[in-house]
Amino acid sequence: MSNAVRIGILGDFNSEFRSHHATSDSLQHAARKLDLKIESEWISTPSLTASVAEKTLETFDGLWASPGSPYKSFDGMLKGIEFARRRDWPFLGTCGGFQYALIEFARNVLGIKDADSAENNSGSKNIVIYPVACAVTGRLGDAPKLSGMVPEIRLRPGSYLQSFYGKEKEIVTEEFFCNFEVNPEYEWATMEAGFPVVARGEKGEIRAIESPTHRFFIATLFQPQLSSTEKKPHPLILAFVQAAADWERKKLDDSVLE
Repeated sequence: MSNAVRIGILGDFNSEFRSHHATSDSLQHAARKLDLKIESEWISTPSLTASVAEKTLETFDGLWASPGSPYKSFDGMLKGIEFARRRDWPFLGTCGGFQYALIEFARNVLGIKDADSAENNSGSKNIVIYPVACAVTGRLGDAPKLSGMVPEIRLRPGSYLQSFYGKEKEIVTEEFFCNFEVNPEYEWATMEAGFPVVARGEKGEIRAIESPTHRFFIATLFQPQLSSTEKKPHPLILAFVQAAADWERKKLDDSVLE
């Protein structure tokens, strides 16, 4: 391809966060595997509340809601995710990006206007994201959190997510560094909003959701970027980058026909 595939990373880059470096690096792992050129750019969450934010987001071929909550702008992250959902832009959300995707659905699709994360201490009656049931103390990632390798992530057979790992794969191992997860009392909201659960933890906890109707829309509580390497790019990130490249090509073809 002659044109670079542009990926916008929604979040507030922090050089001290391993996950942020891994996010940028994993995109390049995928690009080299797919023989593509990728330009990635971090988009600060406060900038997503600006009047020109949608025009800025339109310049990207894929959007990745990064780890890093609490973000500098709660509303900014929600607006970035809403753009991807409403405009059908290839989207990947990981860790905090997963959490905020659920809040965005609850607020803007289901009309639960005070849907929130317990992390924000807002006093909301609708806490969609709440503290993990059994956090593990450690500092393998950015902070003491539910941390390390979680060996029992069961993929839903027939889901897009499973197809990216390979149809023979039913259980995968990924890294988590999270203090917060989906409140099981709001699990109904994911299906009601059109984003079924496609991966669960050992005790049935929600670990990933996807949209069967969008071009590409997947969000995971785990962080696939942390296990991506130059020699072995993560299959989910490969699929995301390919979807962004396909979208870039379609937009280019459509512009030629106009």
